[in-house]
Amino acid sequence: MELIFEMSRPGRTAGSIAASDVPEVALDKIIDPALLRSEVDLPELSEVDIVRHYTRLSRRNFGVDMGFYPLGSCTMKYNPKVNENVASLDGFTSLHPYAPETFAQGNLQLLHELAASLSEICGMADFTLQPAAGAHGELTGVMVIKKHFEKKGQKRSTILIPDAAHGTNPASVALCGFQVATVRSNAEGGVDLGHLRELMSEDVAGLMLTNPNTLGLFERNIEEVAAIVHGKGGLLYCDGANANALVGVTRPGDLGFDIIQLNLHKTFSTPHGCGGPGSGPVGVKAHLVPFLPVPRVLKEGDRYRWSEEFPDSIGRIRSFYGNFNVMVKAYTYIRSIGAVGLKRVSENALLNANYIKERLRPWYQLAYDRACMHECVFTGERQVQESGVHTTDIAKRLLDYGFHPPTIYFPMIVREAIMIEPTETESKETLDEFCEAMISIAKEAKENPGLVKSAPLTTPVKRLDDVLAARKPDVCWTLC
Repeated sequence: MELIFEMSRPGRTAGSIAASDVPEVALDKIIDPALLRSEVDLPELSEVDIVRHYTRLSRRNFGVDMGFYPLGSCTMKYNPKVNENVASLDGFTSLHPYAPETFAQGNLQLLHELAASLSEICGMADFTLQPAAGAHGELTGVMVIKKHFEKKGQKRSTILIPDAAHGTNPASVALCGFQVATVRSNAEGGVDLGHLRELMSEDVAGLMLTNPNTLGLFERNIEEVAAIVHGKGGLLYCDGANANALVGVTRPGDLGFDIIQLNLHKTFSTPHGCGGPGSGPVGVKAHLVPFLPVPRVLKEGDRYRWSEEFPDSIGRIRSFYGNFNVMVKAYTYIRSIGAVGLKRVSENALLNANYIKERLRPWYQLAYDRACMHECVFTGERQVQESGVHTTDIAKRLLDYGFHPPTIYFPMIVREAIMIEPTETESKETLDEFCEAMISIAKEAKENPGLVKSAPLTTPVKRLDDVLAARKPDVCWTLC
């Protein structure tokens, strides 16, 4: 396919501009000549050629509206378009963030009710909706932890993080001035209790634990983990990025967690990644509520208002009050499917993941052979040992079968990791098509490994040099 610059022909235009009806002024008289260029190298094409070019490019994009998106630890699920429609209503999109409370009562009510719903779902006392995404929520949560101990007159220096955690966890901890200590995983893929006891001291502020963890496994010893942390006066933080496996089934607050961050753009129906923006609300138990960010939405009678009257708050952590329209979509999702629907979401997500796990078990080695939650983690070690085919080769070959590859090489404690999250929105037929493709690739790896190693074969661009692309990107090609 030609670049748009290669299609350019001198003199062609996409439209005509009427003659100016104001006096001409030389640009160099009103703008510093040093800022002006004599020529701007723009392509010259007709309107129809431009439209066709970008339409062809758009057909090469892949998204959840096009097909199965099995990225693990991301919950790239299909979301009902009605939520997008509600968020686009004029009353939500046209109101300025600094509009007087009198003109924003409906929006303030939505924020107040969403926080209350998330509190009920997670077993927390209250939520802040300010954080702009999951990692921002982590940072906010760690700031709350730090403020909690400052208020108690304690200076704790360390936060514990399991070796299977999301990479943003240690970054959030370091930004708040804490040291990171890594807790090992045990043979079952959970927290090594002996190592946790060894590390947990009165200098430790708490443990940041993803549950279900990045291995797609529920922490079986969660009550004992909570007892160990709380026994030394620490706080138990839940990275709720994988909450799509829990909503309506169990509540993190009931499991012993003091604080949790959610990803509305994963679990509660909003676009993810480049379709963003995101939202990472943080919920806390009652003893941490005074430290939540301000302003907060308070209800007085049948009216709602902003309040900054919380002297122990960590302060404002974002302009305005977070990404509001993302919250509208999440509110719509929760209200439209209700408690029963939320439980079915989790149950179907677990069912789909375990179905894939069992179908692929004979062909790929499981990292941990136990019932999984919303995602299952395989390892390509068998293929490496038998034929020299690596996980990246399997992922590239999937492109030839029309599937977006799953997450690979994460979590990093699993060699040649293949992490698959089907979510609750995929049908059995889709899962079977995906499994058949994975099984075919496993057979190819045995019978014709060279084919798999040279994949993809049918895509517009064949296998790229990943290292070179990362270190020396061709920006011109990227923009064109």
